[in-house]
Amino acid sequence: MRKLNLIVIFNNVLEKVLFCIRAKEPYKGLYNFVGGKVEENETDDEAAYRELYEETGISNQDIELDHFMDLNYFKYGNNIQVYYGILKHEVSLVEEKNKLEWLTINDELLDNSKFGGNYNIPHIIRQIKVYLKNGTGIDKY
Repeated sequence: MRKLNLIVIFNNVLEKVLFCIRAKEPYKGLYNFVGGKVEENETDDEAAYRELYEETGISNQDIELDHFMDLNYFKYGNNIQVYYGILKHEVSLVEEKNKLEWLTINDELLDNSKFGGNYNIPHIIRQIKVYLKNGTGIDKY
């Protein structure tokens, strides 16, 4: 299966999530998480940090990523690895190909005409929020 990653980045006060506006298919013109392909010569974690840095300028000095879940699409041959992280401090974003934007976490994430992923985005964010509240004691949610 082809390995891909999605990276969910929360700002340092857990109120916003970083999105890119896709410049190409799939989901061209829609909000989506940053991420990309895992190369043959790298670990999954290395790929997540590399893609994050390439697409946003956020480095491992700014954030610690955690491999949270995988979405396996057997019919498409895709293994999508979902990582998340909370910024340690404010950062200046560096856009690569896709425009970047911080969005407030709210029900607008359910709007499939604005967000890619066929409703995976609100599902992923909700699962991470539940974990942060129950698994780590962070009570922002």
